[in-house]
Amino acid sequence: MSELKRKIARLIEAAGPMSVAEYMSLCLLDPEHGYYTTREPFGKKGDFITAPEVSQMFGELVAVWLYSAWKACGSPAKPVLAEIGPGRGTMMADMLRTLERLDPSFLSDAKLVLIEASPRLSKVQRKTLGQRAEECTWIADLGDIPEGPLFIAGNELFDALPVRQYVKTVQGWRERMVGLDDEDQLAFVAGAGSLETSLLPKGADNALEGAIVEIAPARTAMMQRIAEVLALRGGAGLFPDYGYERPAIGDTLQALRAHEYDNVLAHPGEADLTAHVDFHALVQAARAEGLCARTMSQGDFLLGLGLLERAGRLGAGRSHGEQEAIRDAVERLAGPEAMGELFRVLAVTPSTVTVPPFTSAH
Repeated sequence: MSELKRKIARLIEAAGPMSVAEYMSLCLLDPEHGYYTTREPFGKKGDFITAPEVSQMFGELVAVWLYSAWKACGSPAKPVLAEIGPGRGTMMADMLRTLERLDPSFLSDAKLVLIEASPRLSKVQRKTLGQRAEECTWIADLGDIPEGPLFIAGNELFDALPVRQYVKTVQGWRERMVGLDDEDQLAFVAGAGSLETSLLPKGADNALEGAIVEIAPARTAMMQRIAEVLALRGGAGLFPDYGYERPAIGDTLQALRAHEYDNVLAHPGEADLTAHVDFHALVQAARAEGLCARTMSQGDFLLGLGLLERAGRLGAGRSHGEQEAIRDAVERLAGPEAMGELFRVLAVTPSTVTVPPFTSAH
């Protein structure tokens, strides 16, 4: 049994079963044994590969969108260009290289910010950015963002924020907890906490016993904080993640370890824990601040920004093997059987601003 598993078992013995949200937080962020505290999760040697690690084209097109949003907002002076949850710094490096080509004056005028709570990952990001790191500022919290209109991106930001789960029982909807079974192993149990019927997705009344509903107040709170800053200062945000457009019934909590799915309770602190994002809840949170919020599939987003054209230019003059790798990256990022449909992209802008490939203003 790992140290974190022992710690969680002791906490349950002392205080009773813990919520799925508390379990996720401990697994990912425990100061001594948490997944993001102790491990290198990204890339081939890690447990999963994110879109920026698949190809430089992803970060390049995110940069194109943020720059277009800045232009659409009237090219305000002293903008803040920020990434929240920057991983290894790969996307920021690709964005800065692209923006240097697009408009060097934009970069020289902008404040470059990485929002990262992990000191270990901050060091990795500095190494990735190289000399560019000298131009960047690292902060641990949204509240420390410098003054100025904010243009912010966060790739797979929301999926790792904790969710609460509720299970349908004969007594109604009860919070799903993590407890101990008869052999002192971690196990899911139904707790005493119930769920307001107003929070249930459509069709929940007819759900079978054992059905799971997920609610993510931490994600809504994060979007509210970002939206408040955008509403106050101006700017725009872009948030690719995997999830669903409408609230739904189902258990999406999953663990990834060495690029393989793992039992969620098997290796706390040694596997990445995520759950699918309810984009409808994020859209509502942004619109509550008077902003425009729209989503589309990642495939439509990337293709709409010229992914195929960029791939063609990137592959020009390259070897057959390199061109094949670029084609594979396009398929992985935008193909309907890969990230193209599983992932969605949320754009948040002022109510009067539309940035392609998003076309409707609402």
